Amino acid sequence: MSMESTTSIEERIQEALASIRDAIQMDGGDVEFVSYDDMTKTAFVSLQGACVGCPASVMTLKMGVERAIKKVAPDVEYVEAV
Repeated sequence: MSMESTTSIEERIQEALASIRDAIQMDGGDVEFVSYDDMTKTAFVSLQGACVGCPASVMTLKMGVERAIKKVAPDVEYVEAV
């Protein structure tokens, strides 16, 4: 049985965020899962702490958060900060 059939998308997103949380927190930020929209295949996350207003937060979102999520939940097509 594949991991996808035994673990929900939301659980896999949470696991992905947990795997990168330490790196984000080292820079004074954090990221939290908000929701997943199955219709648009979009994961919504909240960047917090030093990430709020940081010019590098877009890079963190795309190169860090989105990459980590898509690695464990390939059915997620988009990751957006709310």
